[in-house]
Amino acid sequence: MSEALDDRIAAALDAAVVPQVRAIAGELGRDAGARAVLFYGSNLRTGSLEGVLDFYVLLPGPQVERIWPRVSYREWTIDGVTLRAKIATMAVETFVRAARGESRDTTIWARFVQPSALAWAADDAARREVSSAVAGAAQTAARLAAALGPAKGRAEEYWRALFRATYQAEFRVEKPGRENDILSVNAGHFDGLLPLAWEAQGIAFERDGEVLSPTLSPYTRAEIARWWRTRTRLGKPLNLLRLVKASTTFDGAARYAAWKIERHTGVPVELTPWREKHPVLAAPAVLWRVWRARK
Repeated sequence: MSEALDDRIAAALDAAVVPQVRAIAGELGRDAGARAVLFYGSNLRTGSLEGVLDFYVLLPGPQVERIWPRVSYREWTIDGVTLRAKIATMAVETFVRAARGESRDTTIWARFVQPSALAWAADDAARREVSSAVAGAAQTAARLAAALGPAKGRAEEYWRALFRATYQAEFRVEKPGRENDILSVNAGHFDGLLPLAWEAQGIAFERDGEVLSPTLSPYTRAEIARWWRTRTRLGKPLNLLRLVKASTTFDGAARYAAWKIERHTGVPVELTPWREKHPVLAAPAVLWRVWRARK
């Protein structure tokens, strides 16, 4: 029953990416000895190289850090243009488990049910493993959407209920209606995805034109509710732990912050060796000088 979904996800991961992104993904993958590199975010949809490019680097072997992923920031100059990237790194086996909903994390399956591209893979086996994991993310998200959504409705109503719930569960600031933005800009990606994911999950449903009505037994609905309660209790604390960890382990944090400050305020920030080594300690003085410059 999952073959149609697997084919759909494999085709989506083959989405075209600009040559510069493909080159950066290859460099990241080879330098890290990775199995695969995923590219995602608004730049995937637009093809733009502006802003920050988002990558997930998936490594072989066991997960090293207990709080994952490890985040870093790098810059490249290609054809005279500075390209910037935020890179999340984790073990592929942990990514697979998280995508299937087997960990307490919500971020992986909620992120990768949205569009992504497999920008680089070490070999065909790695490509298949990552494609299967992303298909698992779609199944995890669709299963929860069936429980959170209406008794019957259009597919976007189920996705909307899902994303609204995941944003509330995570420690992050999003403007109200963010779930509508996700669905509107990625309409082609989500079109027809929900029924395929339900079929792969073994969730029966009826279809009347564009209106879907999934059938969940009381036991299954209660099981999903228990699964989700655990993740909502831990979502914000886990996200907070990741923020605390990133404040001390974010490789390239000072460069990333300097770029963000200049981009949003127009005030350039001098990146001294001390500031690069101690970005958290340097932050108050930097922000004070930016505030004075803007005044």
